[in-house]
Order: sequence, then C-alpha cells, then structure tokens
Amino acid sequence: MARLFGTDGVRGTANLELTAEIALELSMAAAHVLGEAGAFGITRRPIALVGRDTRASGEFLEAAVVAGLASAGVDVVRLGVIPTPGVAHLVGQRDADLGVMLSASHNPMPDNGIKFFARGGVKLDDDIEDAIEERMTEVWLRPTGADVGRVTEDPGAIEAYVAHLVASLGADASLAGLKIVIDCANGAAYMTALASFDAQGAEVIPLHAQPDGLNINHNCGSTHMGSLQAAVIEHGADLGIALDGDADRCLAVDHTGEVVDGDQILAILALAMRADQTLHSDTVVATVMSNLGFLNAMRDAGIHVDATKVGDRYVLEAMNANGFTLGGEQSGHVIMSEFATTGDGVLTALHLAARMIRTGKTLRELAGVMTRLPQVMINVPNVNKSRAGIDPVVNAAVSAEAKSLGRNGRVLLRPSGTEPLVRVMVEAETAERAQEVAERLVDVVRERLSLEPVR
Repeated sequence: MARLFGTDGVRGTANLELTAEIALELSMAAAHVLGEAGAFGITRRPIALVGRDTRASGEFLEAAVVAGLASAGVDVVRLGVIPTPGVAHLVGQRDADLGVMLSASHNPMPDNGIKFFARGGVKLDDDIEDAIEERMTEVWLRPTGADVGRVTEDPGAIEAYVAHLVASLGADASLAGLKIVIDCANGAAYMTALASFDAQGAEVIPLHAQPDGLNINHNCGSTHMGSLQAAVIEHGADLGIALDGDADRCLAVDHTGEVVDGDQILAILALAMRADQTLHSDTVVATVMSNLGFLNAMRDAGIHVDATKVGDRYVLEAMNANGFTLGGEQSGHVIMSEFATTGDGVLTALHLAARMIRTGKTLRELAGVMTRLPQVMINVPNVNKSRAGIDPVVNAAVSAEAKSLGRNGRVLLRPSGTEPLVRVMVEAETAERAQEVAERLVDVVRERLSLEPVR
C-alpha cells in the first residue's frame, strides 16, 4: 500500500482519493497517536482545533474529521474558515493537543487535504505520520456515554489570530501611508489578511476576497499573479500581496507591476533581521531550489545560507535543529520562528510592508538587493527517478554542463517526491543559455532513465 501522507499532509481529489471515510479514519487514528492520555502528560480529555479553507468539499470533510475525533474521545473546537498558520498558532496558544487543517493549499478547487499539527502547533515528523497510518487498521475500544468528545465553536478565533499578527510588528508599528492590493485567492485569509492590514492603518484594496466555495485559487492568488499585477498598476498602489488558498505562502508585486518572489522576500527579511540582531547566527535557511542570485546576494552580505531539500517541513527541521530564526522557499513559504511554527503569508506580508515603512524605500528598491538569474525547469516524466543521482552518464552530463556555466550558473536534477519524473533545473546568465542547457540534459535523462523498454 502506498504511503498515505505526502510532503504536506494527505491530499487528493475530494470525494475521490480523499473521501469522508478516509477523513474519519485518519482523524480517529490521529486522536490515538497525538491525543492519548499520558502521551504528552495529558491529565484531561484531549482537545483538538479544526479549521478549513473555503473549498466546498471542506464542509463535508470537516464534518467527517470532527466526527472521528469526537468518537475517539477528543473534545473538538471548530475554528471555521481560517488560514493554516492560524490553526498552528492557536494550537500552541491554547495548549491544544492537536490541530487539523482542511486545505489543499494552492491546488485547484476539486482537491483538498488534511494537515495535522501536534502540540505546540508543529507539523508532524515522518515517524508520527507512519504511526497514524498504522493505527488506522487497528481495532480499538470506543468510548461511550460521557466519555465521547464534545464539539464546540470558537467565534473569537479570527480575532485572536489577527491580534497575534498585528502584535508581531511591535507596539509602535504603523503601515499608514501605504496603499496595498491584497489578493486573497478567494481563500482562507479573506478575513484575516484584510483585517490585519486595516488594523495597521494601511489603505487596503481587496482582490479576490469573495469566496463562494468554488472559486478558491481560480485564476488568482500566488499561482496566478496577472490580475494582481494589473490591479497594482490600476490603483497606483505601493505594493501588491498574493496569498494562496490557505495563506501559508506570500508573493508580492512592486509598484511597477513586477513580481517579487519568495527568494527576494527572504533576502529582504534576512537583511532586516540582521540589522535588528534577530537573525540567529547570521544564517537563513533556504532550499536547494533557491535562485543562485539569492545565494550570491546573501554571500555578498555576509549571511550564511543553510540549504535543505525542497519543502517547508525540511526548512523548519533545519531551523528547529539549529535555532535559526528565518527560513523559506522561492514559492513564498517564509517561516519567522519568533512568531510562527510554519509558513505564514499574512505575517510575511506585514513584515515586508513594515520594512518599506522603516527604510522609506520602495519594494522595488528593497528587492534590488538580489538579481534573479534566469531559471528554467523542465519535468521529465516516465523515468526511473531513483537513478537520477547514480547513473554515470547522467552525472557526467550534469558535471560537464555545470562546469561550462561556472559561477554564473547552476544545474540541479531533482526527483519528484510523488510522481515518476525528474525535474531538470538550470540557471544561467541568459534565459536562452539556460533553456539550451536544460534541453540537452532533458534528452540525456530521458534516454538513460526511461521506464519504456528499449526497442
């Protein structure tokens, strides 16, 4: 049986791969693994917080999760529609034993997912996820009578989370004078993002902030930036913010309509935190997919980059292991560990805007700290991804191309975590050179690693 958990929880097409039955069984198993009496020194009945994004399928999946948890003897607090980092924060703030978020993040509306958080609002380690999967097949004694869990709602969850976001900027911080377009992706942050910036005195222009259960991420948000770029120009805004469906990532647009990606945001915040002496060990954590321009900028600034595998969970693991205070991905997942246990798009956006106010610089000027090198990535499907790092011909081709690019380019082959494909990524001084190199390597990978029989 294939592993149920992926790189970020359990995800699939709602009511097809991800059914109410699976949601029910998963939540019961999670209740046993994460909420068992004595497992974390618990002397009361375990408590779980459950949130969701705006997908229509989240309604029935939430019902299944809540039923599973309560039937396992867990008291459940329904948070309603709230960003993923909001659930993580409130689990820690309210000393809950576990949290559940129903969201497929930036995926299209038909998909959905189930993400779990342990005590403190932290994501689960692989061994905990494996334990939950194993527990799904076990027969267990069901509580009855007064021992079944109770279900309540928390109408103050949004306000509490917004208060936390605003407080992270400090008592005297203000965003007055900034005109900001915020693309909420018709997702989980359509209330929290607008409320947070409004509370700080910014002039807020909402975009894609009218969810109907079906329009989440549809031609909007951090994966479709065109409408935000146009809106920033139309309104003469200082910047635009693009969130995804569950608001755990943030991309931006400067006043000229140019996209500012996660690497640039991470560079801006790294310099800000070092100036404030809050960048632990003058180190920022990023993934191997970070643009070479980011690495060069950090090197020139005297900031060390600790590179991890792709995925915010690996970034967070490195941060927790070493006490680092900032990490993130090019996709816009930025983790500021002083304030959050996971990527938080609204938190990131607030601190980005605050940096503009403090320096008096435009976002374009701030983002100019690094020069993005053209990056080309091509997926090569139907290949034996396990041989991507060991085939001698592929390795020789990669080494030769990397040598030809020198310090002004980079080559990376990365097997997909979920599909039989290899991603070929090339950075070079020009897009044309990057494309040429990538296409040559794609040919080698396809020929050497193909799953199709040679005829």
